[in-house]
Amino acid sequence: MVHRNRALIVFLAALGMAPAVHAEVIDRVLAVVDTQIITLSDVRAAVRFALVPQDVAVDPITAVMQRLIDRRLMLAEVDRYAPPEPASAAVDAAMTAIERRYKDALEMEIALNQSAMSREELRRYVRDTLRLETYFQQRFSTVVQPSEDEIRLYYREHATEFTVAGKLQPLDAAREAARAAVIREQREVLLRQWVEGLRRRGSVQVLYLGK
Repeated sequence: MVHRNRALIVFLAALGMAPAVHAEVIDRVLAVVDTQIITLSDVRAAVRFALVPQDVAVDPITAVMQRLIDRRLMLAEVDRYAPPEPASAAVDAAMTAIERRYKDALEMEIALNQSAMSREELRRYVRDTLRLETYFQQRFSTVVQPSEDEIRLYYREHATEFTVAGKLQPLDAAREAARAAVIREQREVLLRQWVEGLRRRGSVQVLYLGK
């Protein structure tokens, strides 16, 4: 209930409708996805802990906000199918990878405090990321099966990726790497198309229009 009340206060504050007792804006609402809000604090936490890739070609707030919107839409879809929960060890490993970016536990705690994100919320974010990866694997792994012609084409068009010490590796030696690259490309296309469909069907209200 406390979290719900806070979300309501933040949302009303963004619209200039908060009660006088809450005249000070707690946070800035950037977008609303269905009934869930995305705030400036969410964006800053995602940047601070490198939770999403950033597109430096555009306004960084907009770039991260859009990725968080997509994430909310994807998680709503994933929740409908309830993929297997990630192993605790996998979540622990992902958390450890984040913690290693800081020199000690104190610095990590300071980062958490400054981001207004608790350790439990960060762990939940990591857990949801692993759930998404499992879902992607289940949904797209059997669909993406590159042909030999597609592998050969990628090998020819990306020769520098398979060049070692100035010498192009033969296709037989580079085939698995080329195949993996084609799978990544095709999966990204399918993923982008899927997210575009989620956006068309979902309810997304963007309140932040950039700097």
